[in-house]
Amino acid sequence: MDEKISLEAIALYSDSYSDKMLGKFFENKTRITGQEILTFSDVPQVNHFIVRELFKTWKDEVKKLKSPYFDYTSEDAKEALQNFMNVLSKNISIERQHFAPLVKKAVSQSLLLIFNPYDYFSMIISGPNNKMDVVTFREEIKYLRVNKAPLEKLLQRLEEKEVKEISGNEAFSILDQILEEVNFTPEDPDDFINRFSAIAKLDSEKFYVKKPEPPIIATKTKTETPTLHDSLAQEPKATLGDNFRKIDRIKDRLTINQKFMFTKVLFKGDFESFSKAVDELDTLPDMPTALKYMESFYKEWDRESEEFHEFLEMLEKRFS
Repeated sequence: MDEKISLEAIALYSDSYSDKMLGKFFENKTRITGQEILTFSDVPQVNHFIVRELFKTWKDEVKKLKSPYFDYTSEDAKEALQNFMNVLSKNISIERQHFAPLVKKAVSQSLLLIFNPYDYFSMIISGPNNKMDVVTFREEIKYLRVNKAPLEKLLQRLEEKEVKEISGNEAFSILDQILEEVNFTPEDPDDFINRFSAIAKLDSEKFYVKKPEPPIIATKTKTETPTLHDSLAQEPKATLGDNFRKIDRIKDRLTINQKFMFTKVLFKGDFESFSKAVDELDTLPDMPTALKYMESFYKEWDRESEEFHEFLEMLEKRFS
């Protein structure tokens, strides 16, 4: 169940939305100021991501300040540079040609954060070489206005332990625990869809890669809904090699992305219900009992969904 988000579709929509916003703003203006950036889009997350890119640009330019004669790393110099930045932040003035790429990047990342937060989490947690610098991470999440609660909790944990740097894998492990504790559910995207659509019609279905239709195996004469036993019977049977992949506990083998997608698609966004179901399944003795448990509680699942079939595969590996 690789995430089905289409970065190409997001990029195409970002171009369309950005071009219309830029055309509207710069129709009678040649430059945009810092104060105007804060209200440029009706989606505040877009504006904050633009500001973030400006801040990153400033930091990159400061890093280039090296001299055999002057010590730019002294505390006095750092304080002076910070004061200088504060002055510059009140005097931002950008032409359209330089502003456009900032807008398009901000829109793309906002859409990713809204519609696929786990991929966004992965992007900022992994960092270069699977290392996460806590100071940089703190700066990143400062600009988030959507789906930020788990990352704020992660930062709090790291700062409490006085961690300065951590591997991406370790950070994910901590985030995994947090997601269960805070019962995280991504924010409803409907309001964002309406705000974006006021400028350029947004069809969120186009952001996802459609999986191929499954082949028709046989013609069915009965019309009743298939049971989980029926669905399992149509699944590919495990090979000898697959048997070595048997898992002791489902909970221990779920990735963060799987937890998110199972929760979203199968459990209607209720992470607490998902966690309880997995905990219960891990206590059951065999596959028939597990299937009976699932039939009793989750009759409304889409039996054709990729997430449903992957969940069945997890059950098979648990009880094979």
